[in-house]
Amino acid sequence: MILTQEQQAILDGSKGEVLAKVMKTLVMYGDAFGAERMVPVTSKYNHLVTSFGLKMMTPVFNLMQQLIDAGVVSSQQFSVDPRPVDPDVPANFLQKLIFTKIMYATQDFYEGQLQKLGLMDEDAFTCTCYMDEVGNKPERGDVLSWAESSAVVYANSVLGARCNRNSGIIDIMGSIAGFVPEFGLLTDEGRRATWIVEIKTTKKPEAQLLGSAIGMKVMEAVPYIKGLDAWLGSELDDAACTYLKDFGAATASNGAVGLYHIENLTPEAKEQGEALIAEGAQVYVVDDAELERVYRSYPVIWKNPDAKPKLCFMGCPHMSLEQLKNWTDKVETSLREAGNKKVLIPTVFTASPAVLKEFEKTEYAARLKATGVITSYICPLMYMNNPLCGKMPVITSSNKLRTYTTARYYTDDEILAQITKGGAKA
Repeated sequence: MILTQEQQAILDGSKGEVLAKVMKTLVMYGDAFGAERMVPVTSKYNHLVTSFGLKMMTPVFNLMQQLIDAGVVSSQQFSVDPRPVDPDVPANFLQKLIFTKIMYATQDFYEGQLQKLGLMDEDAFTCTCYMDEVGNKPERGDVLSWAESSAVVYANSVLGARCNRNSGIIDIMGSIAGFVPEFGLLTDEGRRATWIVEIKTTKKPEAQLLGSAIGMKVMEAVPYIKGLDAWLGSELDDAACTYLKDFGAATASNGAVGLYHIENLTPEAKEQGEALIAEGAQVYVVDDAELERVYRSYPVIWKNPDAKPKLCFMGCPHMSLEQLKNWTDKVETSLREAGNKKVLIPTVFTASPAVLKEFEKTEYAARLKATGVITSYICPLMYMNNPLCGKMPVITSSNKLRTYTTARYYTDDEILAQITKGGAKA
């Protein structure tokens, strides 16, 4: 890797031993992926994936303390993934004991470290930092140092920023140094599509299911998706962005997609069209039968596949303000149709603290509360990592949560039917 004089001086220790180690780590990271140079991080804010004070992460806390003690902190303020614990989310005594005394006993200490390192504010705990209410929304062409997979794929695809699928800790190191190695999705060539996905469904495909199908097919490659604009339109309005948030998270978790292009919709596809497609790109056709095949392929890993669900999580990644409003309408309508007043399964809708504050200002908040649905800032995945919670029959329409935990996937319509009517069919 060829370094500038400034970068080489940092590596040689001109700004201290700790910053030199940070730069050395980034150089080794770049060398591993064939990067020829470092490029500046240009976004206003950073985003960190490590938000949880998990006791087994002591080496991370020690590393963070070294940075703090040496005064080597981020030049950018940053948001961070969701908190792992919320007392308002249903949990029994033993589950709560494991959360607070064993798993996340160092949460307060770690959040104190994050504040010293450059945390934006107390509301900056979310996996959807790019939402307007949160304020960490990169500009097109910005170079980022992020690691959260669902945020990386959204920033690359919907916003047109540039970021690799970095690991945790690399994210803050790139922010501290102000540089990241240039390879992969930071390059024009790395952003070209090597898969063409043709959407031939008879109705608007479920975002999480379509994302899952594409992610499992193309893995880490870049897909160019044709035909989805027929269902989403050609403008990135609230509805389209919300759909792509959930779609992208599924591609990134069920596969390893860091960037997708959607014909006539996402910024690079609208500008460059099929010029983004690399020579020899493979083709994947998605129709109704293919989505049904993918859905039926998901394993059910509950001890009792016929168990009655004890909890429902919605919002992985975190829900948008429009989603909270729309789901309020849907839950109310479905309950009325069934002759029920409250949801039949304990149900948690998760969103960022900033989005929840805006939601509380609307009439929808009281209406949703009246249905029995709980709103929370929690990370459902971190909740399910509690071994006692992992044994529970939990349902979700998040393909990310399904992939990483024991939660069972249902479509949005099936979830709605279960929580309001007691059946899996709408």
